[in-house]
Amino acid sequence: MEIRFHKYQGTGNDFILIDDRKLQFPDDLTVIETLCHRRFGIGADGLILIRKHPDYDFEMVYYNSDGTQSMCGNGSRCAVHFAKSLGMTGDKTTFLSTDGPHEATIKGDIVSVQLYDVDSVEELTDGVFINTGSPHHIAFLEDVKNFPVVPEGKAIRYSEAYAPKGTNVNFVELEDGNAIFVRTYERGVEDETLSCGTGVTACSLAASLKGYKSPVIVHTLGGTLEVSFAVKEGGFKDIFLKGPATPVYSGLIDV
Repeated sequence: MEIRFHKYQGTGNDFILIDDRKLQFPDDLTVIETLCHRRFGIGADGLILIRKHPDYDFEMVYYNSDGTQSMCGNGSRCAVHFAKSLGMTGDKTTFLSTDGPHEATIKGDIVSVQLYDVDSVEELTDGVFINTGSPHHIAFLEDVKNFPVVPEGKAIRYSEAYAPKGTNVNFVELEDGNAIFVRTYERGVEDETLSCGTGVTACSLAASLKGYKSPVIVHTLGGTLEVSFAVKEGGFKDIFLKGPATPVYSGLIDV
């Protein structure tokens, strides 16, 4: 079977986007793993199917590169950009994702996606835990640029504290100008990614506990994002993740 795909990246977090309005994509996780493989397939952190939905502008079905499903912030921004290119939405949209409906706006290549309210923040002895649609452990450090993210992140991801499902792990350095620098070990990718949307969102909310104000500017290895929010009792509301969603190339592949 020949499939047309579109490759996108959102601050270095890369995805395979597929127009699946005719529901022709094979229901086979090994196909997803192969397409996302960087040596045997197209290569991506995740794969996104765009489908019709009777109650929303579109439905985004997201898979991590290992075939598992989760909410993806950067993937959502790329999905909005792609859905607009298909004529499924305009500059404002409401779409359905793995964790429910979301609103978004798009202007050029800049997409802003609203995430769900965070009702609780767990302060730990070695960091903070926040769920922004996906679970995130956050540790504040110095010299994050030279930190061994993969071995340290993997150890926390698979630790007994987060068994059996595990967690994403973020290492954060506070910067001047209401900015932070973030590196993330992503569950489901099982490696460091150049950017993680729900991760930088969680880190921005955690930074507010240290006096940072909305919007927080987030620097990642793949580029810059902006996270805005309002504080509520016990958590946060009106959370938006904003940044570029960039088409890279498109093509055909046999599966």
